[in-house]
Amino acid sequence: MTRRIRILAIAGAVLVGGAIGLAASLWFVPGGVPALSGAAAIGGPFTLVDQNGETRTDRDFRGRFMLVTFGYTHCPDICPVTVQAIGDTLDQLGPAADQVAGIFVSVDPQRDTPAALKDYVHSVSPRIVALTGSPAQIAAAARAYRVYYRVNGDPARDQHYAVDHTALLYLMDREGRFVTHFTHQTPAATMVAAIRRVL
Repeated sequence: MTRRIRILAIAGAVLVGGAIGLAASLWFVPGGVPALSGAAAIGGPFTLVDQNGETRTDRDFRGRFMLVTFGYTHCPDICPVTVQAIGDTLDQLGPAADQVAGIFVSVDPQRDTPAALKDYVHSVSPRIVALTGSPAQIAAAARAYRVYYRVNGDPARDQHYAVDHTALLYLMDREGRFVTHFTHQTPAATMVAAIRRVL
């Protein structure tokens, strides 16, 4: 490789790295919360059924922030941790929790009836709203939130089938717009701090 080509390659790498860094600095504000001016196309309308059998839409939560995650009650590991994190976050927010709706959307409508969801979330926090619906309704909600899920195995033959799914929590603002996301490993204290910054 000639000296000139090496210099061009290095310059190109520096430019690409600088562009990535600039994009990151514009997209994120301190604390990991993205600036709303660059909000991602995540979230949108949904019509589902809650753990009490009542129809709920995204508009029911306007005026409050939403902490939304997708999963299923038979999930052996990630979902219990995520639901507990939502409950802990609401507890640590104290009175400010009234301004935040914790929402768990099932991607397993075959097993996750309203009654099953009620048992699942009530033991963690009665403030968590658990939602299910028809396969078409859940697919529409998942598309709106850019959530991937797929049933593994044959539910007709194996009642213990697993469901692969995106394991993120989405923080949405009072108008249902994306603010930021967390992983199932994000400590509740970190989520509380991020939420308090935007309340």
